[in-house]
Amino acid sequence: MAQYERSYPQQRSASTAEGEISGWAVGFTFFASMMMLMIGAFHFIDGLAAILNDTFYVARPGYDLELDVTTWGWVHMIGGIIIAGAGIALFTGSLLARIVAIFLAVISAVWGFYSIPYYPVWSILIIALDIGVIWALTAHGRDMALE
Repeated sequence: MAQYERSYPQQRSASTAEGEISGWAVGFTFFASMMMLMIGAFHFIDGLAAILNDTFYVARPGYDLELDVTTWGWVHMIGGIIIAGAGIALFTGSLLARIVAIFLAVISAVWGFYSIPYYPVWSILIIALDIGVIWALTAHGRDMALE
């Protein structure tokens, strides 16, 4: 095999050798980055709707954990910007960016769970996207690091 490697030095083998980044890891990290950008945009839009129209979100009867809708909107908007920033940081592939992104995806899923009585379909969509991000970063995120 070594005799052929000298003939084609610019070609890389299809298998992943030690020290090479897995194509799956790059793909899933890119997927998680794009999903974080989208989740951040969704939170921003969610917050903007709450700020512009206080009556847009109405809690169902019997829901004890009520908040001021305008305050909740600002929390969503600021959180959406932070989550989108984490999505941009994921493009670097750094360990710190992955840890922060996983943490923010967990927080976003909790936000989504808390928002279910206000807007159930939207909240479940956000939770599903957060789970996808967490899975993508934990399943193949470690492969992004060069040893």
